[in-house]
Amino acid sequence: MSILKRLQGDQPPSASQGAGQRDVASAARVAPPISTKAQDTYHDLKTRVQNKLLAGLDPNMDVTKTAEIRRTIQEEFEQILNEENIVLSRPERARLFEQIAAEILGFGPLQPLLEDDTITEIMVNGPKNIYIERKGKLTRVPMTFENNAHVMRIIERIVAPLGRRIDESSPLVDARLPDGSRVNAVIPPISLVGPTLTIRKFSKNPITIEQLIKFGSITPEAVEFLRACVIARLNIVISGGTGSGKTTLLNVLSGFIPSDERIVTIENAAELQLRQDHVVTLESRPPNIEGKGEITIRQLVINALRMRPDRIIVGEIRDEAALDMLQAMNTGHEGSMTTAHSNSPRDTLARLEVMTLMAGMDLPVRAIREQISSALHLIVHQERVRDGSRKVTFISEVSGMEGDVITMTDLFVFEQTGLEEGRVIGRLRPTGLRPKFMDKIEAVGIHLSPSIFGVGERRRVP
Repeated sequence: MSILKRLQGDQPPSASQGAGQRDVASAARVAPPISTKAQDTYHDLKTRVQNKLLAGLDPNMDVTKTAEIRRTIQEEFEQILNEENIVLSRPERARLFEQIAAEILGFGPLQPLLEDDTITEIMVNGPKNIYIERKGKLTRVPMTFENNAHVMRIIERIVAPLGRRIDESSPLVDARLPDGSRVNAVIPPISLVGPTLTIRKFSKNPITIEQLIKFGSITPEAVEFLRACVIARLNIVISGGTGSGKTTLLNVLSGFIPSDERIVTIENAAELQLRQDHVVTLESRPPNIEGKGEITIRQLVINALRMRPDRIIVGEIRDEAALDMLQAMNTGHEGSMTTAHSNSPRDTLARLEVMTLMAGMDLPVRAIREQISSALHLIVHQERVRDGSRKVTFISEVSGMEGDVITMTDLFVFEQTGLEEGRVIGRLRPTGLRPKFMDKIEAVGIHLSPSIFGVGERRRVP
């Protein structure tokens, strides 16, 4: 079996393999693009060198020793160029080597995009169309794959180490990269444009609360309030649309959990990066090729209750698992957190209600709403606003029931004051209302200043 086939499930080269390699990678990225006229010649050269390189590598090489394989590839690469009298400039040589190394060890044309820390999302729409998100804006990049088979080879390299599969009978898959970045792949016949790949990148250095404040995503007063809520073991749902930063905010808030508590996290694809020592990470599993062996989020939530958790953190609630999550919050597992897709805090309650009904229980609507109102304390809503930035727009208390309606109180609301050179100007302001659960916060010895809630100040709430 060729070394390329054997390495399809291997991890890409790490970013810490030495300054020399980083210099080569940098030179490859800044090299001028090859003209259209020379593309075919360059492609033929790349294919010929790559095939000869693969033929010369030891098929019994230990694929786990990535750094050693890379050194071997570089030595063979230089030797082949010298033997064939191939003359390339230094940037061209560096570019060719990086592309070949990425094909063998990494993720092909995506490798330089994955190494670029300014890129937050990568979208592959078939072999010839690759888009990226940078600072909230989408742009197309000149990189391309050779054909559909080339894209499929990279997708299989991503999913194979996770024990997942993608083929015509199972054309959708959720996976993750070794650094935790979220991956979704869709292939024909479901996708009509060829294999598509969406990668939500994780920052090598997780975003801190100080950075969120600096970015204007949240205010110091709101952070102080949320920190008190987490320590006081209030149940929190972080809501928002796709790409609004829910998981990032969940990561940040989970950092406020005391280190002496046992935390169980449940996710479809493990993304959370908790810094505490006592963390158990559970991940759902899709069915195998025979349609058996599936482990759902709901099953994991039920099992987590038997694991003596102090906190249960569910990456995202999207189905009937909502019922079991609410039950956990109502049966002594306070301080639990999760995320949910919605357009507003009020929509979050409606979605939880619908997801609970998906469990198939013949429950009256009022009973479900009572469960929701007694289980949840706080909804933190985040949005990606028109300039591409992510901002917390609501922090709302679930305050109880009035008749058959769940009542809510907005404690903080984002107030937009204008636009400046395309940037949204505004601030998350307190409404002047104090939450009913203040006694829970004070019971753990935290006394928040009334000024945090804008008490005594007149605030305009949009």
